[in-house]
Amino acid sequence: MEARLYSRLDGGRVRCHLCAHRCTLRPGQRGVCCVRENRDGTLNTLVYGLLISQAIDPIEKKPLFHFYPGSDAFSIATVGCNFRCAFCQNSEISQWPREGRPPVGRETPAAAVVQAARRAGCRSISYTYTEPTVFFEYAYDVSVLAREAGIANVFVTNGYMTKEMLDAYHPYLDAANVDLKSFRDSFYRELCGARLQPVLESLVYMKQQGVWVEVTTLVIPGHNDDPGELRELATWIVQHLGPETPWHVSRFHPTYKLTSAPPTPPATLRTAYDIGREAGLRYVYVGNLPSMRAEDTLCPGCGRTVIGRFGFRVTERHIKEGACANCGTTIAGVGL
Repeated sequence: MEARLYSRLDGGRVRCHLCAHRCTLRPGQRGVCCVRENRDGTLNTLVYGLLISQAIDPIEKKPLFHFYPGSDAFSIATVGCNFRCAFCQNSEISQWPREGRPPVGRETPAAAVVQAARRAGCRSISYTYTEPTVFFEYAYDVSVLAREAGIANVFVTNGYMTKEMLDAYHPYLDAANVDLKSFRDSFYRELCGARLQPVLESLVYMKQQGVWVEVTTLVIPGHNDDPGELRELATWIVQHLGPETPWHVSRFHPTYKLTSAPPTPPATLRTAYDIGREAGLRYVYVGNLPSMRAEDTLCPGCGRTVIGRFGFRVTERHIKEGACANCGTTIAGVGL
């Protein structure tokens, strides 16, 4: 079907305004995402309604710890991505079209997604597993119906969308977990095929729109684990998104094309956790390492556990009307 958010140029060319690559395409060409194609001067999306994956996940798996904690999210994805991360954990989905294969998936009407989410008792629909921006038209149609059904919409995203895309999607995006993969442009260029600045701009704009935002950084030894860089990143979150913004620092495991780096040492993750707290972030979490027991939400007032977790499971809750049951300090989030 015809895509949204593009303009026609001379000579049958088109320019896509969906993500920060802003691809200019001649007839027959596809964008960086490999799922948007110029067909005779009209930009087409090749993955509308073609689900490659769907599942029911705990919202904590996204990870979102301050958005209806303990609830389930109906997770969906198509193939394609506007990044080519060397460490992608879902490369069989995200990089499928880039490897010369035709877009595939099971045709699923938007209404069917919402119906399935309702039957499963899911509080939200999560557009995830790959970059949801590349299937924007489908995500939008699902989101409109989800809102009508009282179901929230969640993006798990690399944050490389444009302001135009966020404006077009508003007000249907309720929450987002954004991968802030590094605080160095060189990292983005060399390992992701992208740039840092557009991600920072998207984060700020989502916050301005009232989207609940959480940030994840996969800490990769030898690439983005320098304490100075982590301190800059955490400080930026505090200054531009607010100290109430949750920061998830996650353990890396060798995968896809980045197998030379070892798994992240627990000590490195502990250092990142401490850096985040010292920078002024009220909610810092360690992911992919349950044994560290750094997944609990602590009250910024009295320091007691208000939401206990192990893995993706909520084990205890001590919140009353959005505040710590012990001291009354407000706990930031939605649906707490």
